[in-house]
Amino acid sequence: MKGVSLAPGDYIHFKSQVPLHKIPIGTKQWRYYDFGPKVVPPLICLPGIAGTADIYYKQIMSLSMKGYRVISVDIPQVWNHQEWIQSFEKFLDVINVHHIHLYGTSLGGFLAQLFAQHRPRRVKSLILSNAFLETRSFAAAMPWAPIVGWSPSFLLKRFVLTGIRDGPHEPFIADSVDFVVSQVETLSRDDLASRLTLTVDTATVEPLLLSDSFITIMDTNDYSAIPQQLKDQLSERYPGARRAYLKTGGDFPFLSRPDEVNLHLQVYLTYIVLLIHRANCFFQLVYRTWQLHLRQVGVEARPDLVQSIPKGGTGGSPSKESDKKKDPDDQPKDNGGNPESTSEESQLPPSSEIHSLDDQLLSDAKICSMGHKDAIILMQSQYTVVNRILQSACELFIFSLLPIYVESSYVTSNNVWKFRQLM
Repeated sequence: MKGVSLAPGDYIHFKSQVPLHKIPIGTKQWRYYDFGPKVVPPLICLPGIAGTADIYYKQIMSLSMKGYRVISVDIPQVWNHQEWIQSFEKFLDVINVHHIHLYGTSLGGFLAQLFAQHRPRRVKSLILSNAFLETRSFAAAMPWAPIVGWSPSFLLKRFVLTGIRDGPHEPFIADSVDFVVSQVETLSRDDLASRLTLTVDTATVEPLLLSDSFITIMDTNDYSAIPQQLKDQLSERYPGARRAYLKTGGDFPFLSRPDEVNLHLQVYLTYIVLLIHRANCFFQLVYRTWQLHLRQVGVEARPDLVQSIPKGGTGGSPSKESDKKKDPDDQPKDNGGNPESTSEESQLPPSSEIHSLDDQLLSDAKICSMGHKDAIILMQSQYTVVNRILQSACELFIFSLLPIYVESSYVTSNNVWKFRQLM
């Protein structure tokens, strides 16, 4: 930054409250902020070419106070997309994070899609803002792309800053542009060169295994450095994705319109939790239906024979089971050639297994006594109840958020008006 006096007051407060982490992983240096409860899957924010981990400080402060964990990272010095995927996966392993929500803007949105394509099990959802699917258009617009790695720092910074729209802006958008420009000044030549290399290196995001219902596209309607054609390609790729449009905000709506962006993020994360819960309820219903069908056709489950599952705390370990299997072979040696007593003892099952078999028979008898039609009616009623509960919860959540949003918008506009009067 050019000077601490130029930094916004809320940013100075953020720096005093949230520590900046720096960890080396292999040959890569990772800078990131991690704030919020560690028991929930985090929302990881990926910046664009001109961004750093600091540009999401408004999201970190707001969402962490509402019980969300937010991690904002700097894109390290990686020089191809495969290296990015491997490096980011190692970073997640080091900080002990397995499942994540990704929020990426511009280049960060493109890298988030690449990671979701190659590591689908780790990504639970995507939020894309001013993102794109392919980099061919950027490579065509930069004739000196092959030598970007050897270009001087001033040329790289000039190229990045020319991509930010210049001209008269409203105060909040102008402040967001000034803050991002100050962050560009902190980037080294290698940082800028590696990010521009990722932008012009030809690559295309293939279809994702992630369902469109777990993807949200958040864009502004005024202007953006990303061409509209690339935005349209993104919308066509994910026709079932949720849409969140901001009337204004420029290239950096997370800074110029933080209240709206934070509200969209909060609603989206809550929606994802409800969606995952609903999917779990559906899978449980299918699993129970399949169990009923297997029991009706005479196929019985025998969980008491699984070695890795203990029965009432007595036995169940693989070592003990293996000892029991080895006993009949060792009986002639241990009992002096009298295997009759040991063979009789080996035929007696343990008491815990007898009780489990009795319980299994009783439960099977109860289920088999219920007719096929009764089972179908019971399953339909369970599904109807679960569906109504989830629909009521979604409606209650939406209607409860509406007055909060209106009130927060009014308070924000009132505070801004008072602040302008004081200035």
